[in-house]
Amino acid sequence: MTLQLPDLDRGQAFSDALMREVKARFLQVDHDHHGRERLYFDNAGGSFRLKAAVERFAQVDAIPDNAERIHATAVELQNIQAKGSADLRTILNATGGSVYASFSASGAMFDMVRAIAENVPGTNMVTTVLEHPSAFDAMSLYAQRLGCELRVAQSNPVTGGVDVEEIVRLVDKDTCLLNVIYASNISGAKLDMAEIVRRAREIKPDLYILVDAVQHAPHGLIDLQKTPVDGINLAPYKFFGCRGSGLSWVSERAAVLPHHKLAGKKPDYWDLGSAAPWQFAVLTEIVDYVCWLGGHFSDATDRRALFVAGITHIELHERALLALLLDGNANATGMREMKGVNVFLDHEDLTKRDLILGIGFDRIDCTQAVVEYGKRGVTVYERVATSIYSKRMLESFGLAGTVRVSPLHCNSVADIEKFLRITQDIAADIGLS
Repeated sequence: MTLQLPDLDRGQAFSDALMREVKARFLQVDHDHHGRERLYFDNAGGSFRLKAAVERFAQVDAIPDNAERIHATAVELQNIQAKGSADLRTILNATGGSVYASFSASGAMFDMVRAIAENVPGTNMVTTVLEHPSAFDAMSLYAQRLGCELRVAQSNPVTGGVDVEEIVRLVDKDTCLLNVIYASNISGAKLDMAEIVRRAREIKPDLYILVDAVQHAPHGLIDLQKTPVDGINLAPYKFFGCRGSGLSWVSERAAVLPHHKLAGKKPDYWDLGSAAPWQFAVLTEIVDYVCWLGGHFSDATDRRALFVAGITHIELHERALLALLLDGNANATGMREMKGVNVFLDHEDLTKRDLILGIGFDRIDCTQAVVEYGKRGVTVYERVATSIYSKRMLESFGLAGTVRVSPLHCNSVADIEKFLRITQDIAADIGLS
């Protein structure tokens, strides 16, 4: 059996049997922690947790032993860390370099920006208007501190992303750092990372590049052999794992730039303080799960190949859910056709979008819409221009606010149909008020 890819344009939903198996591996997909029935469509703010990840977290974190010892339990913890580090490279298709485990992906981004900005010559730094504050504010801080020009690529309000040309036109021989997000956490638009890296390095072959993959990593394939960058981060709490953990990979040349570390550690060592082995154990559970899923579509035995098969079919299932949200089916009207509902940044090419949707209602603002969803057992999130996490991005799109709808691959077609019916009820109810 080999990996079979259906029509990529509209995706392909999991079979009913596989959908049941997938749901069974996650916590609280259909009910909250009090047992109340609900639809949780705020996975972009924190995803459903794998049962195995939560169980493994508790098991490993309960071990009091320090991994920097020589006895049997310490060696066991060292092996957990080594496997987790290898699994981060599996996710990224990375070789060499350094793995950096931190409290948060945001903290790691500040650290990576600092190391490059302070030590790589240049007169300007380039980023995009759609960056998470951890990237944008880090770039702003060090550009100001070091007297560099900060160049900001603007968004495309049609696609919801940033065009390659808009980014690379800002890069020149004096650019010391390019920092780009893999996919927008408001529009779901994916940036063409391979083309960005290729064209930017045509301008400056030794350009340092950082990527925020926190939003994209749970939804699609990353391949650093095709998009060689110098640093990339992800957050397990948005990738079926646990909060309190950020994991990053830093290239060999970036890893040895001066950075905060204990003087006695190797030049490419980035961790500070005692390791938390559970971070690595949880990551391994995440990769185990995606590989298990991949095994339903491929007979490969190589771990990366199985991961590729799994994440590819996650992407295809989620694309089918996105198509259903937009266009509906025989059981439910899609949001493109709903009276009183607006779909923002609705680019037609679904292959360029992750499973995030921004919507609004004609007669109520997005905050009140979130309240109305909550009354009906649905959790979504308002992105408003008064928020530091949304203002810059929304203004670039010309929006005051949006209701962000972000299901996950462990949601079913029936879940989406239910959400569409609830959305139509809200639109009808406010239309009568």
